[in-house]
Amino acid sequence: MSRALHLPAGSAGADGFSLAITPRDAGWTYSSLRVLELAAGETARFTTGDSECVVLPLAGACRVTVDGQSFELAGRTDVFARVSDFAYAPRDAEVSVHSARGGRFALPAARCERRLEPAYGPAERVPVEIRGAGNATRQVNNFASPEGFGCDRLVAVEVLTPDGNWSSYPPHKHDERGDDEAVLEEIYYFELGSTGGPGTAPLGYQRVYADGVDVLEEVRHGDAVLVPRGYHGPSMAAPGYPMYYLNVLAGPHPERTMACRDDPAHHWVRASWEGTATDPRVPLCDAEGRR
Repeated sequence: MSRALHLPAGSAGADGFSLAITPRDAGWTYSSLRVLELAAGETARFTTGDSECVVLPLAGACRVTVDGQSFELAGRTDVFARVSDFAYAPRDAEVSVHSARGGRFALPAARCERRLEPAYGPAERVPVEIRGAGNATRQVNNFASPEGFGCDRLVAVEVLTPDGNWSSYPPHKHDERGDDEAVLEEIYYFELGSTGGPGTAPLGYQRVYADGVDVLEEVRHGDAVLVPRGYHGPSMAAPGYPMYYLNVLAGPHPERTMACRDDPAHHWVRASWEGTATDPRVPLCDAEGRR
């Protein structure tokens, strides 16, 4: 089971994308993610089909054209450098992505019903949230959260965790419909930094568990983990290696939501944060750059 849910970098590319996770690949209905790597001067073209999509720079800048309407994305040098701007493409759209200097771009997507308008998301308007406390402090860039940007079904956020901290904690799930929980299919896509300079081999760890699901994987730069059900977390950033992950979520709930339920065995941890200072390294960056 763990090998099916953990996708090491380079193991799930297709159709010109270095990572391509479709609903069919994942065995579910809504959520998908592709990562596009462009050489300098290269252009990629694709159609969104029955899914809405965001073009999010991971490294580099680009011009995104959606049905003839163009958006210039300033992007960033890497995921820890700044909060990025992004472009939204609705379902049934023709999209091109051109990068003059080359780069890497995430395309989180979700099957949807409504066709919205193409749009540009400025970095300055991305809500930046600090969650947790102590060594469970992390930064959440809510660029396509329900409150952060208007999509039909897609929910996507970035989480930046300082080296040595635990993230996605307490473990939580969203596989049942209830007052405090919604059914959501989730993808984690990881990029990792290093405080030790070039030549290092960054690593982290990701946990997912439920009846019939038992994942505890070492994750590396470019890996992805699928969460079809069950509790997920913690996401562990090893000392020396800050962790970034992109969460892509979608499901059948009539309204966009991130509603989840903690593992009851660990829910008490939230109360323990009261009165505890947040990690002073967070936020790691904002729309202006590294802090």
